[in-house]
Amino acid sequence: MQDTIDVVKAVQNVFDNDTAFTVLKDFERVLDELDLYVYDNWQDGELAAGPIIKRHFVSCTFMWPRKQMPDPMGGKRLTDYECKVYFKKDELIVPRQILEPGDMRAGTKKGKLDKAPIWLVEILMPKELIRSIHSGYEQEEIYAQEPATSEEIPAEQQVEPADATEPVPAPEPTAEPGGEF
Repeated sequence: MQDTIDVVKAVQNVFDNDTAFTVLKDFERVLDELDLYVYDNWQDGELAAGPIIKRHFVSCTFMWPRKQMPDPMGGKRLTDYECKVYFKKDELIVPRQILEPGDMRAGTKKGKLDKAPIWLVEILMPKELIRSIHSGYEQEEIYAQEPATSEEIPAEQQVEPADATEPVPAPEPTAEPGGEF
């Protein structure tokens, strides 16, 4: 059973820890590059736990309201790239909005706690996949530079002016037997 406080602590950990924030950005980049957000409801997930960095995997758990289950085909797409995906039904404890005195807990001014049904999806992603997608992203950045605006042009890309090339001499005509010249 998930608690709202646990979710808030997980998000606070991401903001307080630069490493966790960087890993989460790389994790999301992989999800985006694998076109996971094309599938229904995947873009609506909220971080519930993680990122948890293990020896060979990075683990993140996301949650959705029960009525908005993420499309399982998105999870299948991740398994094609050696990720492990676990779907689980669970409940999130949320405080009730106070509209009348009966909505408060006895002896306090706090709202009663209700259980909201949710889906939890844990994704274990190989570090190698994150590394390969990240290196591909760096290569795109290198290719995105305009060669005309860069100050140095590598020798293999330099073009010689047309005047500097020597003209190729035309072949001299040869007299064929029986022909006139």
